[in-house]
Amino acid sequence: MTMAPEYGGTSRPEVGGTTSPEKLLAPVLSAFWDDPKSWTLETYERHEGYRGLRKALAMAPDDLIAYVKDSGLRGRGGAGFPTGMKWQFIPQGDGKPHYLVVNADESEPGTCKDIPLLFANPHSLIEGMVIACYAIRSNHAFIYLRGEVVPVLRRLHEAVREAYAAGYLGKNVLGSGLDLELTVHAGAGAYICGEETALLDSLEGRRGQPRLRPPFPAVAGLYACPTVVNNVESIASVPAILNRGKDWFKSMGSEKSPGFTLYSLSGHVSGPGQYEAPLGITLRQLLDMSGGMRPGHRLKFWTPGGSSTPILTDEHLDVPLDYEGVAGAGSMLGTKALQCFDETTCVVRAVTRWTEFYAHESCGKCTPCREGTYWLVQLLRDIEAGRGLMSDLDKLNDIADNINGKSFCALGDGAASPIFSSLQYFRDEYEQHITGRGCPLDPAKTTAWADKHVEVSA
Repeated sequence: MTMAPEYGGTSRPEVGGTTSPEKLLAPVLSAFWDDPKSWTLETYERHEGYRGLRKALAMAPDDLIAYVKDSGLRGRGGAGFPTGMKWQFIPQGDGKPHYLVVNADESEPGTCKDIPLLFANPHSLIEGMVIACYAIRSNHAFIYLRGEVVPVLRRLHEAVREAYAAGYLGKNVLGSGLDLELTVHAGAGAYICGEETALLDSLEGRRGQPRLRPPFPAVAGLYACPTVVNNVESIASVPAILNRGKDWFKSMGSEKSPGFTLYSLSGHVSGPGQYEAPLGITLRQLLDMSGGMRPGHRLKFWTPGGSSTPILTDEHLDVPLDYEGVAGAGSMLGTKALQCFDETTCVVRAVTRWTEFYAHESCGKCTPCREGTYWLVQLLRDIEAGRGLMSDLDKLNDIADNINGKSFCALGDGAASPIFSSLQYFRDEYEQHITGRGCPLDPAKTTAWADKHVEVSA
């Protein structure tokens, strides 16, 4: 038996023309992850650490905000909202304390970029936080970290201690007049606390549930004061922009999605890991760099931004992985968690497991999400086990439609996305589960999907 082309496309264009695959990468945040003790202040300073902060402190806060805004940096947490614009929303001269909160509650299935970044290079985040606090005139910042990652928590505490000892935190930072306290807070393992307002409630000691907006956090956030909530990678990208210049940053990526970012490649691939590259690289190029799918197998479906984004197929290998490109393909760039699944994976089983996660992690505050995710799980389990009816497919679509855009926060939208997209691309596989009374990819049954995509030699 010989397999069809490894990635599933009909053509294999050269990666970047004559450019070698390695030159497509842009190691900035990950430039020295493999150095001995990369997480220490000494290593960070040896790699131009805290130079961006010194340049930022020489600017007026409003000019600093404008500079970050002009760089085109967009939030790396999923939504892609311009970072400088978020800072600009903080009202000035209101007489209230201002807060910066960094969302490090990375908990979505398949998403793993902020945790490795904090483990290997925590000072990039701390430097970015000092810059951001100076810009928004804040004297107290918080890092809300996923509580299960105890080794990261320890390294982060040590990095904060080093920063205090070196004068980058505390009273009169580098003689600038800025006083800044930084608090590291470990969460208790709730996915819903990745939603920014649920995170704020949790940080205040309440049950983590999304808040009604308006008012937005920029007006009434932590302790009812103006608050900026940013993703780890968003803030950690700021020092390099200040140090090397906004034009350098804009020279990478695309016009509307400039700069570098971390792509998390996982699943049935030969070389899983973090790949830092300019926005706009394609999955085909990343697979070429990483050794492709595991030997003898081909890509079936993948997520561009974690399990909460609509799945894509082998037809989308050449979609630019920036905000506009992925949106044009009918999905979202999200957290850039590229989970790749080969032809041995049952789509129904994968979607069922994701939906079980969302049903378990729903905070229960709103009816569409609380009830909808429960019933999606019941239907999907029946279909996966071969007990489903054809009418269940329309019922799945209908329930997902009643969740999407109607729940209190984006968790409901994330739960609906795999349902819609899997029915769009793999409805035949759902039908085979129903007509065949079980999974067609079960070794005891015929592998219907694979039969259509495998060339059998004599």
